[in-house]
Amino acid sequence: MNKAFVKESDRDEDDDLPEIQSLPAGTKNYMTTTGYQTLNDERMHLLNVERPEMVQIVSWAASNGDRSENGDYIYGKKRLREIDRRVRFLTRRLESAEIVDPALQPNRDQVFFGATVHYSDSQGQEFTVTIVGVDEAEPLLGRISWVSPVARALIKAHEGDTVTLRTPAGIEELDVLDVSYPPAPN
Repeated sequence: MNKAFVKESDRDEDDDLPEIQSLPAGTKNYMTTTGYQTLNDERMHLLNVERPEMVQIVSWAASNGDRSENGDYIYGKKRLREIDRRVRFLTRRLESAEIVDPALQPNRDQVFFGATVHYSDSQGQEFTVTIVGVDEAEPLLGRISWVSPVARALIKAHEGDTVTLRTPAGIEELDVLDVSYPPAPN
């Protein structure tokens, strides 16, 4: 079949990754041990469960004859491409990961990667965030990326410090109320 009739292209589909997941140029891909394990578990699930199931569906659909109007075949091939793209992305991220265990942080009174920080803004509103890797960030759950503006403002601060956060709305002062890390292993 001629490529003109198919919505596929020759370009690398990995370029379609969301902006939020890209790392700033020249930075390391820091990740907590938990974040690394979560991404690795997802990759293994895709490879060992979802992909084999989808291959089986596509094989069955292909055996039914005409593939041009076979919804199971068309959807299955599309889903296989999505799975393969995600596996490639996860593999690259895991290979480039620099794992940091926050429990082993020696300077436990200062904010570094993996710290849980309780702070207040200039209006007195209090927040608690944990500084994690780019791929682990879930801002609505209080897990912010170490490259986010808030995390960059908090990094290297001590309990009781006031730090400056530059936002599009102006400069904001944040008061660091508490810094904590997971307990160190015995």
